[in-house]
Amino acid sequence: MKQRQFLNVVDEDVAHDAFRAACAHLGPRAESVALEHAHGRVLAKDVVAKVDVPGFDRSNVDGYAIRAVDTYGAEELDPVTVPVSPITLAAGDAPADDFEAPPGTAVQIATGGVVPRGTDAVVMVEYTEPSEGGIALSRSVAPGSNISFAGSDVGRGDTVLRRGIVMTSRDTAVLAAVGAASVDVVVRPRVAVLSTGDEIVAPGSIPSLAQVPDSNQPMLLDAVRELGCDPISAGIAPDDLEQVESTIEMLITGPDAVDVVLLSGGTSKGEGDINADAVTLLAERLPDSPGIVVHGVALKPGKPILLSVVAGTPVIVLPGFPTSAIFTFHEFVAPLLHSLSGFPEDAVATVEAFAPLRIASVPGRAEYSLVDLVEGTDGLAAYPLGAGSGSVTAFGRADGFIRIPATTEYVAKGAPVTVRLMSSRLRTHDLVVIGSHCIGIDYLLGRLAAEGFRIKSIPVGSTAGLAALGRGEGDVGGTHLLDAATGTYNEAFLPPGVGRIPGYDRRQGIAYRLDDPTLASNDVSLMDEIRSDRHRMVNRNPGSGTRILIDEVLEGRRPPGYLHQAKTHNGVAAAIEQRRADWGMTLETVAHAAGLGFQFVANERYDLAVREDRSDRPAVAALRRLLDDATIRAALADLGFS
Repeated sequence: MKQRQFLNVVDEDVAHDAFRAACAHLGPRAESVALEHAHGRVLAKDVVAKVDVPGFDRSNVDGYAIRAVDTYGAEELDPVTVPVSPITLAAGDAPADDFEAPPGTAVQIATGGVVPRGTDAVVMVEYTEPSEGGIALSRSVAPGSNISFAGSDVGRGDTVLRRGIVMTSRDTAVLAAVGAASVDVVVRPRVAVLSTGDEIVAPGSIPSLAQVPDSNQPMLLDAVRELGCDPISAGIAPDDLEQVESTIEMLITGPDAVDVVLLSGGTSKGEGDINADAVTLLAERLPDSPGIVVHGVALKPGKPILLSVVAGTPVIVLPGFPTSAIFTFHEFVAPLLHSLSGFPEDAVATVEAFAPLRIASVPGRAEYSLVDLVEGTDGLAAYPLGAGSGSVTAFGRADGFIRIPATTEYVAKGAPVTVRLMSSRLRTHDLVVIGSHCIGIDYLLGRLAAEGFRIKSIPVGSTAGLAALGRGEGDVGGTHLLDAATGTYNEAFLPPGVGRIPGYDRRQGIAYRLDDPTLASNDVSLMDEIRSDRHRMVNRNPGSGTRILIDEVLEGRRPPGYLHQAKTHNGVAAAIEQRRADWGMTLETVAHAAGLGFQFVANERYDLAVREDRSDRPAVAALRRLLDDATIRAALADLGFS
């Protein structure tokens, strides 16, 4: 059979239509489960009551069953006395078939008792007193008082539950009330998740430099569970064609065959990508196998997704990068699982926002960009996270995402955008921090979170953070910008309406490997060495305070690696530690944590810029209080900040 190649990239709509057609033979199945197993299951059929609820005229109170007419005129100061029948009706006791209460007689009855023939109301015991000849009634009642009549809650033949609901404790109570010992529910689809790749190791293992922990499998297993399906872990398979092929075959044809197979990794047309080959080989020898339906969609992230059907079972190969994997899961897998599980789809919530900065895109394919939403003076600003498809945390952190059409090269600064929210409503925060990242501010924000404050932190660098605060997007932001003319930090860069909260000093310097024979030598000038072309550097992003300091130290020189930019201090340390660079500028505490050598260059001031119109907010006041606390200052000092 001829297979579609990865380079045959198709549009999203084409991919959806083709995959739906290939899966048209699939649909939800029903099974009967006992009532005690019904909670959380999707109801497969309407539930019609076969009995009345209540099944008899039932007293709602402890008191006396009576004809209402026999109570007329009864008042607290002028009670009516009636005789009491020798019969007492407790809950669970039924009167004799031939019993009828004589007119003018009361019958003692408990809550839940069967209201006897000849009575039409119940007087609460609180409005009665024992009296010679019976009981004295101090209040009259109307016909039907304190009685639930048979079928008044549910009538025989009434539909009490509709198909498609996910049953809660309330629903199981209804089932019990109508006497249902079992109920028809949708079979939970069994979805196997298999991670592939020599570079993948199980979470908890210590990966080598070229290996990564398997974050996709737990993410996908939980995503499957959230859609009302039963996730099955199929473990990790190496890049071995025979093993991958046999594993997939066992999952779809073995005694414990599953309904859907998900793989992650190995979807591009590279030499080492064997998942597509495994699917092709299986489709060639197993019946009912259309094989690969789509291999490549004009989508970013997620271009290399593979959609196939083998032996009647959908087999989907998701991209290996986490963000790509979860995007394509929700785009292509979730609709399939909804159709199989009957699990209701969440309502899609959107908000209108604007782009606070230019967002680049790749023409020719639709692009989804994760964003953080921040309330500004001009409305909601949608900040792109700037995380690639390999980001593990971006999807969980984002408020939503925007879709950039395939025909669009970029979203202009200030342009309106529609943001699809990750949840049904926009999350609100007590404090929005936008600016330069620092371990010290992470510590402070952690203390605020422990006090119950909801915090959003957006690391965009000092310059971009100050610009955002100037536009009203955020409450506070870290900044460490050096004014070369005065040798002072931050004050000269504050925009109108933005003040400063004094922060702390950070020791910045040159980090290098201790095994570097030149940079670690005491016989050379480190500054002369880094200004030369003999060593590769790792730079920081433009607009950051560290980048300004680096440029001052380099005195206009551009050593090898100058264009290699890390966005964080930890990124600088990692590049040096992993030998992608020989030196870089970072914080002393970061360098020491990575086991690197460090030469002090300058004490820089890390302050918090604050919107003056938001300085009285409780979270901002709490942040000021923390910075004034001696215990907190001591903890910051232990982290390397004074």
